[in-house]
Amino acid sequence: MQDDELELIRRRKMAELQSAQQAQLQQQAMMQEQAARREAEIQAIMRQILTPEARDRLATVRLAYPEVAAAVEEQLIRLLQMGRVQGQIDDHTLKTILHRFTPQRRDIKIERV
Repeated sequence: MQDDELELIRRRKMAELQSAQQAQLQQQAMMQEQAARREAEIQAIMRQILTPEARDRLATVRLAYPEVAAAVEEQLIRLLQMGRVQGQIDDHTLKTILHRFTPQRRDIKIERV
């Protein structure tokens, strides 16, 4: 009798753990799908408002500074929503926008005496 009760408790606990794990996996899959959808929307907007050269530059920046590229994309989307983007943004204009977001570097010079 005791063994049957223990086995029943084990099975219930195992079923609870499996259902919790399955729910967590579904939630992760849904979050990944939402992130992929959001990224696709951003890329579609960038194709509309950036010239090919500017898109290439932004892709290069994304490799080195992903957080800067994300901030620039968000800023460009806000500008588009406010109606401040006329036509496509070229490479030169994107450079000036990037300079505002790029962290300033400190040059350290060591002089020998």
